[in-house]
Amino acid sequence: MNISYEAIGHLSVTFPAGNCAVGQVCKMGADGSVVPCGDGDTPCGVVESIHGGKAAVQIHGFVQVRYSGNAPAMGYTALVANGTGGMKTGAGKQYLVVAVDKSANTAVIEL
Repeated sequence: MNISYEAIGHLSVTFPAGNCAVGQVCKMGADGSVVPCGDGDTPCGVVESIHGGKAAVQIHGFVQVRYSGNAPAMGYTALVANGTGGMKTGAGKQYLVVAVDKSANTAVIEL
């Protein structure tokens, strides 16, 4: 039996799109748009799609993110944005990490 976290608790919101890219963590910009996170920022979500200047952003539920540096520990782990669209361990918000793929540098976390 395969294990899947896809769509569990999934909640997306549409925002004006700043210069974000699909798949990267993002934060709120001063004008209400979503913009890429800088190094050490706390993300508001992950960009799912961009169409017509609007971004669909997953703000709740389980999502796969890229990470850099040390692999995050399973369980509740402090993570921050790494400044390149993914996450890294650091003094940030606690996220539930339920899967880590060290060969792909990805983790499944609960937003």
